[in-house]
Amino acid sequence: MKNLTERDKKHLWHPLTQHKLHSDMLGIVKAKGALLYDEEGNDYIDGIASWYTSMYGHCNDFILEKVQHQMKVLDQVVFSGFTHEPAVRLSEELIKILPANQQKIFFSDNGSTATEVGIKMALQYHFNQGNKRKVLLAFEEGFHGDTFGAMSVSGLSVYNGPFEDYFIEVERILTPTKENISNILLQLSERLRKNDIAGFIYEPLVQGAAAMKMHDAEALNMILDLLKKHEVLLIADEVMTGFGKTGKNFASEHISIKPDIICLSKALTAGLLPMGVTSCTQQVYDAFYSNDIAKGLFHGHTYTANPLACAAALAGIELLQSEQIQKDIRRVIESHKKFGLKIMQHPKVAAIRQFGIIFALDLDIKMERYGSLRDRLFNFFLKHGVFLRPLGNTIYILAPFIITDSQLKQLYDTIELALDTVVQDLPKDSSPTHHL
Repeated sequence: MKNLTERDKKHLWHPLTQHKLHSDMLGIVKAKGALLYDEEGNDYIDGIASWYTSMYGHCNDFILEKVQHQMKVLDQVVFSGFTHEPAVRLSEELIKILPANQQKIFFSDNGSTATEVGIKMALQYHFNQGNKRKVLLAFEEGFHGDTFGAMSVSGLSVYNGPFEDYFIEVERILTPTKENISNILLQLSERLRKNDIAGFIYEPLVQGAAAMKMHDAEALNMILDLLKKHEVLLIADEVMTGFGKTGKNFASEHISIKPDIICLSKALTAGLLPMGVTSCTQQVYDAFYSNDIAKGLFHGHTYTANPLACAAALAGIELLQSEQIQKDIRRVIESHKKFGLKIMQHPKVAAIRQFGIIFALDLDIKMERYGSLRDRLFNFFLKHGVFLRPLGNTIYILAPFIITDSQLKQLYDTIELALDTVVQDLPKDSSPTHHL
């Protein structure tokens, strides 16, 4: 029988892929801990936790045991008109670790739907109260998913181009720095006089798809404070940043002004099963609580609050709060800091940045987001047993918490080798940029 790579070509259409340029997909047959294994028995260190999901390691025995037990009791049931123990308990455990103002949990299927629900909550919150607020505010270069509402508020045109004529109304502001925050606040204060902005959706402190672009917590807090005073709902997209990656359970904990709505997915279920969650304050929920049925939030998915996904999420939360995982998080943070001090001296490195276990470096060369040099780097990493996905000229690490010190060293050594070989002879970028 042909191998997976060849069989794949007949019927499959992959995400973020131009198949005429990239026809071969690497077949993965097994995963354990921080390692992926292909058909030839080669292993690869999963340096991005399979898009930031498998934070406790692949096929984690503790999580598998919890989900296997749930499979024997209740596999799936409609969540409209019914409830079940895993969903109720997950809501209780999430509320314990979310910012204190969060009170209600709405389930969906993935990160895009989690943000889609958050957007709909914000728009309908004002609609239900007779307020004509139809504009959403978002950061430039933000990314919030691939459904239409999520695309509307996303600022990376490489994903959105053909659909932009169909989007909801969105206005964008710059991500804040100590240098530009005064101008942002001045312009925002003027704009808010129209009283038509329903909500502000933002990736708190780290913009993942924008090549792990990081912004200033104090400056972001000023923006949130101003918007809150004008009754603009704050929607924190923590799909990427949530569940320990920034050193705290959620990035919003680094900021004093808390969001009205929080969107969660990815590490929520530890990479085992799909699920999205949108949490909100009691105030937001109360705007939908009415004798008028039309004021309800009429949004639903077939697999909403799937019991197996809930069981995986509960197991993940238990691990996140364990002494061992917290110790691992601190270990990875310190390891990245030491690597950063070393690699920042490399002549091909324009800048480095780190927040929690998220580490990124910018190459001092010009690169397209999806171009030949990016592909050369990607393939070089695989050849050396490392799975990393550069975002343009940015190489980043967001590995499972449980990655070993020796595996971290292999990641670091491979990146350094790539700098010394793949990019060493390329021309320097005279104006390095995060816009890829």
